[in-house]
Amino acid sequence: MGLEEKTYMISAIVEHKPGVLFTISNMFRRRGFNIESISVGASEQPDLARMTITIKGDESIVEQVIKQLRKIISVVKVSLLDPRVTVARELALIKVNTPDTKTRSDVINYTEIFKGHIVDVAHDSLIIEITGDEDKINAFIELMKPFGIKEIARTGIAALPRGMKSTIME
Repeated sequence: MGLEEKTYMISAIVEHKPGVLFTISNMFRRRGFNIESISVGASEQPDLARMTITIKGDESIVEQVIKQLRKIISVVKVSLLDPRVTVARELALIKVNTPDTKTRSDVINYTEIFKGHIVDVAHDSLIIEITGDEDKINAFIELMKPFGIKEIARTGIAALPRGMKSTIME
């Protein structure tokens, strides 16, 4: 019986300087690991950035990834995030075809139901901003497919542990 493949979220606190993202993505490439999503941005400390990396695999793969990340000099801290005590969100911009009034009205109604926002209106399309967990984003995209999706841009997952626990100061 093989190990179960599932999605894992890894939080990495890294030095906020040029080349760090390249070094980390290159490690994934060399080891043959695939990144499902990655988001990187400044953290609460000006010299550090927070990366949230999502990978699919089994426990042995995630252990290997964490072990390899910890070997990289510019990586300050690596944590495996427990989905039960983690707030994880993604943002997506979705450009949807709206050639007529009925279609536009339907898309706007669905956007409201999903608590999204219309961020651009053109003659024959709308751009919708939607934020939530990966399942919510995927469900909204599936709902929009019959209308005709022109383009999608997704940020990747950003995540933090709930409560007072900090990924930097543990």
